[in-house]
Amino acid sequence: MSKMVFMFPGQGAQYAGMGKDFYEKEKAAKEIFEKAGYITGLDIPAICFEENDKLSVTEYTQIAMVTVEIAILKVLEERGIRPQAAAGLSLGEYGAIVASGVMRADTALAIVRRRGVYMQEAVPTGGAMAAVLGLSTEVIEEICEHTEGIVSIANYNCPGQIVITGEAAAVQKAGEALQQKGAKRVVPLNVSGPFHSQMLVGAGERLRKDLDRAQLLDFSIPYVANLTADYVRSTEPVRELLEKQISSPVRWQQSVERLLADGFDTFVEIGPGRTLSGFVKKINREVTVLNVDKYEDLDKCMEVLKNA
Repeated sequence: MSKMVFMFPGQGAQYAGMGKDFYEKEKAAKEIFEKAGYITGLDIPAICFEENDKLSVTEYTQIAMVTVEIAILKVLEERGIRPQAAAGLSLGEYGAIVASGVMRADTALAIVRRRGVYMQEAVPTGGAMAAVLGLSTEVIEEICEHTEGIVSIANYNCPGQIVITGEAAAVQKAGEALQQKGAKRVVPLNVSGPFHSQMLVGAGERLRKDLDRAQLLDFSIPYVANLTADYVRSTEPVRELLEKQISSPVRWQQSVERLLADGFDTFVEIGPGRTLSGFVKKINREVTVLNVDKYEDLDKCMEVLKNA
């Protein structure tokens, strides 16, 4: 019998129109959009569905992304599709937490709205991120350590792809050094801040106050935390993990490897894009990888899972 994990993408996968077909065709999805709007006071459908500048601004991107992810999740749950574990990349960890049962949708939406604002305010300018392709983890870590200024690894995505983050000048210097060391490419990312760097410690501390007030429930399934690449099965560490996650590396490759080692063989990406699916395929080509981004993906996904 197959073992399935739900995966939720992070910031950067958003696009205008995401979630619209689910909103229009599924009551459960529409209710999540309405709930997000009520909690935040924002016109979430307009931000998600229409071409607009807000969708690329962190404080709006984050709530929009997680609204879409939870909306699709609820549709899958209504159809009886339930995984044995969940995982999410960066912001996507909140989708995984809702899937795990430890947070209600309304709690997660309220926390994510504040998370986006705090991260936007922490470093409005002066930060940068870049993807480093085709170089070993050890070399990248060493270069970052010896580069003047603030620069460190943000994401361990998959073999041959690591993201660095920090002060713009330091990221540029490290990028030049990494190319000299043999990196195939160093690609600047179009982001509004140096996510997962120590420059965001303050945002995590602000969020912790909200997390301390948030109600946590019992787990129905475990999720894999970005910070540790290990399962979370009790509520005790959740708040600290989410606080530290903002300023610490995302260990996505290690998280997938942990799931693979435990026999997970079906990975379902829920939400915009196919980024995580691509990462999983680079880590292990033998597993089943599915996406539920658009409404048309739903039947395809269910057909494969029915025969799994």
